[in-house]
Amino acid sequence: MKLSNSSNNKTNYLSPDWITQGLIDFEYKKYMLLAYLQYTKKQFDEVKLYPTFSELLFHYNNLLQIKENKQLLSDKFPKKLSKADFEKLKLTYTSILKDDDMMQEIESVVEFALPKINASVNEGKQIYDWINQHLEIVPVGITPIYFREGYLFLGVNENQNKEKLNNIVQIYKYKITLFEKTDTKEILRGLNLQHIDTLLKSKFETYENLKINLIRNNRNLPNPATFLMQSSVVCSFENSIFPIAKRRLVEYLAVLEKR
Repeated sequence: MKLSNSSNNKTNYLSPDWITQGLIDFEYKKYMLLAYLQYTKKQFDEVKLYPTFSELLFHYNNLLQIKENKQLLSDKFPKKLSKADFEKLKLTYTSILKDDDMMQEIESVVEFALPKINASVNEGKQIYDWINQHLEIVPVGITPIYFREGYLFLGVNENQNKEKLNNIVQIYKYKITLFEKTDTKEILRGLNLQHIDTLLKSKFETYENLKINLIRNNRNLPNPATFLMQSSVVCSFENSIFPIAKRRLVEYLAVLEKR
């Protein structure tokens, strides 16, 4: 089946309830999925990871729940899915369970979609791991005892010229918040990032000097924890570097706390 390369937004997005939404027909759902996966492949080819990767993970977990449990479990859904949306999905699926022909059609779609989406998820994981492996994080100056609040310098690569790598620096103020997951009592970490400035750094200027300037301009953090994160690969900042950098910072600080 030849799929259109149209930029129609309908091919760029699968709704949370795409399995049960609209016409429940194997060929129709197959076309919807393949059109969407064609779009995700294009995004990955351009090394644009998010939000496509998180969407694929959502759809994959959703399909697994339908296949294994024949119901939708709330703890498997991403936090962005509202309670109302979840209840709508659950009610729709419950009513469909009573229709054997419709259920068989859905199960055929699920069996077809799972390996296709899984292959795309694995491609996304490879891109994630590749970028993450080339994302270095180091402290700037001495790290104080309290480091749940401070600054992050994020070096941005604008081109393939190694002499110009990381000449643009995005500066953020960060704050880590701890909260307890109600059902498991697990301690989770939330990250708040506030963009402070974007600088064109000369090769004669040090990150320690940038930190000193921040301290002078913000007396509320006289001895802030400050970290530098640099990527040695060139790819989309908004769609790849930035979302991975946020996760990396949370993980890095969690390791520091255990030391």
